[in-house]
Amino acid sequence: MPTEKSDKIFKTFKQLQLSGKKALALLIDPEKVGAESQFKSLINQAYQNEVDFFFIGGSLLTEKNVDKTVMRIKEVCADIPVILFPGNVIQISPLADGILFLSLISGRNPELLIGQHVTAAPLLANTELEVLPTGYMLVNDGQISSASYISQTIPIPNNKPSLAKATALAGKFLGLQTFFLDAGSGANTPVSKEIIKHVKQTTQSPLIVGGGINSIEKARNVWDAGADIVVLGNGVEKNPDLLTEVLDFMKVYNLSLNVN
Repeated sequence: MPTEKSDKIFKTFKQLQLSGKKALALLIDPEKVGAESQFKSLINQAYQNEVDFFFIGGSLLTEKNVDKTVMRIKEVCADIPVILFPGNVIQISPLADGILFLSLISGRNPELLIGQHVTAAPLLANTELEVLPTGYMLVNDGQISSASYISQTIPIPNNKPSLAKATALAGKFLGLQTFFLDAGSGANTPVSKEIIKHVKQTTQSPLIVGGGINSIEKARNVWDAGADIVVLGNGVEKNPDLLTEVLDFMKVYNLSLNVN
């Protein structure tokens, strides 16, 4: 019999959307964790500066070290949700709190629209992981990111908000509850403000945006456009201080909105 699922994380996402409060997720790629001391320092930094979520995953994982990464995070901060951001079924860990059940609606690869999901569903049914049905959309200026290469799909162009809007609307009608716009790890340009604005207005759903966000100004632009959750990953790998800087800014930003 399938394990009963919590909806605690989705309620948090929804509350962010309804309240206008902004949040930040730190994306950890288990293959880029590095030395133990360096990793612990990063997790402590995130905890002390009150990061909202940890996302765990990467486009290419060749070793089954997701469990270990989740455990190492929870050793430091058990009260911050750890959410899987999987590229395939080997990236599932029952030790996490939830999983973004990603359907790559911006592409036409059936494996990432439904194929991997069929394989994963029986595994997830027997865990306590909260399953978050998520419309995943790759959006950039034509740069070949790891995600687009591995998924064998073409991203939605950053200057085609009408196409992004139609794609998100289809996802909403399919019943997807959360949307994730991703420019790709290390992208030169984040998802455009126009696309974020159109997708948010169309779906009226919790909206996550990541890729190419490597400064306070870029994070602010993404939040201003309508994102509820900003994801930092590659930018923090290159500049660990970025995490503290953006989190400090976010607190001021939320206060300016009179959001508690």
